[in-house]
Formats: sequence, structure tokens, C-alpha cells
Amino acid sequence: MRFWGRKTKEQEPAVSADFQRALMQEVMKTELLRIKALIATTALLALILWTVYLVAPEAVSRVWHGNLKPHYLYSIIVPFILFELWVHGAIARHMRQGRDLPIFRRYLGALIETSMPTIALALHINSMGSVAALGFVVPLTYFIFIILSTLRLDFWLSTFTGAVAAVQLFCMAMFYHPPTGVEAEPSIYYHAARSLIILICGVLAGAVGHQLRRQFEASIKAATARDRITNLFGQHVSPQVVERLMAEGTKTDSDIRRVAVMFVDFRSFTAGARTRTPQEVVDRLDGAFAVLVDILDRHGGIVNKFLGDGFMALFGAPLQAPDPAHRAVAAAREMLEANARINEAASWPLRIGIGIHLGEVVAGNIGSPRRKEYTVIGDTVNFASRLEALNKDFNSQFLISEAVRDALGEACRDAVSLGEVEVRGYERPMAVWRLA
Repeated sequence: MRFWGRKTKEQEPAVSADFQRALMQEVMKTELLRIKALIATTALLALILWTVYLVAPEAVSRVWHGNLKPHYLYSIIVPFILFELWVHGAIARHMRQGRDLPIFRRYLGALIETSMPTIALALHINSMGSVAALGFVVPLTYFIFIILSTLRLDFWLSTFTGAVAAVQLFCMAMFYHPPTGVEAEPSIYYHAARSLIILICGVLAGAVGHQLRRQFEASIKAATARDRITNLFGQHVSPQVVERLMAEGTKTDSDIRRVAVMFVDFRSFTAGARTRTPQEVVDRLDGAFAVLVDILDRHGGIVNKFLGDGFMALFGAPLQAPDPAHRAVAAAREMLEANARINEAASWPLRIGIGIHLGEVVAGNIGSPRRKEYTVIGDTVNFASRLEALNKDFNSQFLISEAVRDALGEACRDAVSLGEVEVRGYERPMAVWRLA
């Protein structure tokens, strides 16, 4: 949004309906806060006036020339509070219905509110005289409305409030301009300067409100983006990955990616879980996952989905990675070392099986219109899963495909060929390699 609150269609970015609703709700909440502050301030001023009226009636009589009557207060304060309560109820009703308040009603409300001090000023002028009344406290009450207008988070509404206050104060000064020689007569420039200051304050209040709105928008956009990423990639995506996805503006539309797919599974976990309580099972699995996922984060991989006592991880999607195979193998080696250290101190040692394959996949948002998640589909995923399952047949922990070995080259000199292996779901044998 530009400073003046207007944008052309070409400049306006596409934002989600969720963002617009969230921003509308936040703006209306600040509007309700502004109304509560106005009511509280009005009630406090009324209390102070009544206290002075009861405690020092002689002083009040001198200031108002004996013309201050209780019904003067009622005739201004009570209708004003009732009006604000009605506006508060209207805004709250629109919030419950998920609708915004029409813009013309906002401007009409600002006009009515800002006219209240003008009515009070007219009563004071009739009681005190124009020079005394214009130099007394009532013109200063315009600043209450201008200051609180910042909570509207709208530059033009605050400027409008300042303009209404400035014009009405100037008109009151000119309308009640005393005849020459009757009272000390301030010049027209005196009143114009006062009104100009009020107008400038309205503009400044609008600038502050506009800045607050921009901060609201930035916060809501960030929260919306984080929620969207979390919904797509799952709660297990680390905050660091979320920040990178937001910073890089990663597209989640379906496209072809070359990725390294890793499947991890805890061998014989189900058998070991039978002799332990559910809480022991959850604690052991959570502790192991916490270590492994942290290693994945450091190597630029993400857990795409948890699969009971295992998970599928991706390198190269949705975050671009120039060397996904190197990253995946390095992460797998570190995961095996970390699991070995954990097993030394654990009463329930766990054996890991890992399978990694490199190839092209279709990556993108998959699901219903109401609920989608980011995932990858293709033969690369299927073969990586089959590789991991072969660990059981070879009593191994870490198997890779020929595509991964070729991608690593000299960095994979410790790979041991298992030859052409029959893989379930594939017509011809596939080359499989074991890493220490």
C-alpha cells in the first residue's frame, strides 16, 4: 500500500482472502479500542467537571458567568456516549458476520464525533463569550479525537478528522467574531494559524496510523505465510526452513524436480514396542526423531512426512539444492553415527534402515481444495522406498541406488556393490550399493 492509501491494479499484489479477513479483523479491533478510549475519556472529563462543579461552584460561576447548568453536560456527553456505544455495537456485529464496515459510515462517524466539541464550544461561547471560550479548554478537545484517530489505521480518515476539526474551529471563530470594540479581537490570521496546526496534527496522526497499518500488514502476511508453509509441509518443518521458504518465495505449484529421496525406518520397532508402555514408545520415538530431524535441517533436507516409526525426507525440494545426493548421503552418515551414540546410553537400542535414490519427481501441492500438502510423486520415490526395505534382506543399514553412487563419484569410494538385485515391483533387477 502506498503512503496515500491508493494503488493501481498493476501495483497491488495478489493476497489471499485469509489475509484480507485477518487484516480487516485487526483494523476493526483497533477501531473498537478507539471507541472504548473515547467513551472512557468522555466519562473521565464529565467526572472531573462534576467534581469541580460540586467542590468549587463559585469558581465555576465566575468562569461561566453563572451560566453553566447541569443539563449542558447531559445534552452533549450523554448523546455522545450513546452514539459511540451504537457504533461499537455496529462494528462488533460486522466482525461477527465477517464483514467490513462501509467506508462512508466511517467518514460519517468521524464527522459526527468531531462535531461534538464544536457543539460544546458553541455552548461555552454563549456562556463565556467568544474570546474566552476560544481560548479555553474546549478547542483542545479536538486533539483527543485526532490522537485517537490513529487507531483507525487509515491516513485519510485521520486527515479528515483533522480537517473537520480545523474547519469547524475556524468557522466558529469567524461566526462568533465579536463586533469591533466589544472585546479584544484576535485577527483572522490568529484563528487560521490555530486551525492550520490542528489540520497538520490530523495529517501527522494519519501518517502514524498508516505506519501502524503497514506493520499490521507485514505481521499478518508473515503469519499467513508461516501458516501456509506449515500446512503444506507439516509441523515438523523447522523454523529455519520456514524462514528460508518465506525469504526465497519458493513456488509450490507442481513442477519437475531432480531430488534425492531418503526413506528412514527403525527396524523391529513394532516388536520392541509390544513390551513397553505407550508413553515409553512415544518418548523413545520422539527423542530419536528429534536428533535425526535436526541433522536433516543442518544438511538442507526436510521431512516430507512421518510414516509411523520412520519418515521420508527430501533434498532439493521445495528448497533448491545444487548437490542433493551429497547432502542426503552426508546426512545419512551423520544420522547413523548419532543413532549409534544414542544406543550406547539407551535401554532400548534402535536400528536404523536408510535408503536413498536420486531422480526426477513431480513436486507440488497434492490434496483436496480444502486441504493440500506439499509432496513428491514418481518412480524415484517408489524406488527409494524399496531400497530402504531391502536393508532387511541384506542385514544392512544404508543402501543407495546407482544414480546416487554415480552422482557422488570419488566421495563414494566406500560403497560396496550388491550387484543386480530383484526389487519388488520392478521387472528387471536393479543395481544396489551398500554404504558403511
